Amino acid sequence: MGDLVIGARSGGPEPEGAGGRGVRSVEADPSTERAMADPAARQGGPAGGAGDPGDSPTGPVDGSGRSGTVDGDDADEASRPPKQRSFWKELPILIGIALILALVIKTFFVQAFSIPSGSMENTLQVGDRVLVDKLTPWFGAEPERGEVVVFQDPGGWLNDEPAQRSDNGFVRGIQDVFSFIGLMPSSNEKDLIKRVIAVGGDTVECEGDGPVKVNGIALDEPYIYPGNTPCGEKPFGPVKVPEGRIWVMGDHRGNSLDSRYHQDQPGGGTVPVENVVGRAFVVAWPIGDWATLPVPDTFDQKGLSASGPLAPPLAGAAAAVPAVWLLRRRR
Repeated sequence: MGDLVIGARSGGPEPEGAGGRGVRSVEADPSTERAMADPAARQGGPAGGAGDPGDSPTGPVDGSGRSGTVDGDDADEASRPPKQRSFWKELPILIGIALILALVIKTFFVQAFSIPSGSMENTLQVGDRVLVDKLTPWFGAEPERGEVVVFQDPGGWLNDEPAQRSDNGFVRGIQDVFSFIGLMPSSNEKDLIKRVIAVGGDTVECEGDGPVKVNGIALDEPYIYPGNTPCGEKPFGPVKVPEGRIWVMGDHRGNSLDSRYHQDQPGGGTVPVENVVGRAFVVAWPIGDWATLPVPDTFDQKGLSASGPLAPPLAGAAAAVPAVWLLRRRR
């Protein structure tokens, strides 16, 4: 038998030398010929646009038959940053946020007050704006000796002083709005500002030309208005300050209707702690009067506190309790 030839019978003559033993010929497929003729096919791409859509150089084709590439206009739109909102549209939002923050700050943190009289000269001048700390009282802090505090009228202190109001209705409306949110001092509230001289449990007095004494300790008061005496024209005491109340005096002793002048009223001239709005800590306006309001060194004297003499025994007792307990355990 002759050699077996595997493949299609083309009917044509075999190439020279193809008739050798063991050679197998393959009939050329027309599609294969077209593929070999197409350069794109030889590079692995589809011939004549046919083939896998995923291999298309222009990207996948969506269901609409469009190429997945982004044309020029779409690319420009995609690269553009988002359009910003107009300033005039954002302005009411910014104003609203600012007003809310101002109201929160005024209610819980800091409030501005105007000085209406000369009772605190020369520490504070008429027309000065002070900032008052309203935060610490929320945490239970009480006024301390030497602090300058703003407090509400405990009753009868400002009966003869009318509220400072503008005659212009428009101006009054603006003032009311701004004072409500804390951007301006209020003209309706009857608040006073004085210096705390004594607190609950203290005994305070001033005889003749002074000095003022707290629990028997004389105060050196450099903040008093020049030419004034510590007692002014109203010597007093000794006065025992009830718990939960404070004794206050103006730095201008000759021009201050303070605790000395209200001893015939309930509380004996003292002010309830709950009436204290907060401590004034800085003069904020005008700029030329800017200053902090620290506690003077005279209030740091040893023995000034009414509980000072009791402090060492109490401290000794507190230390003795654990010592006795340890000794009993060792026995």
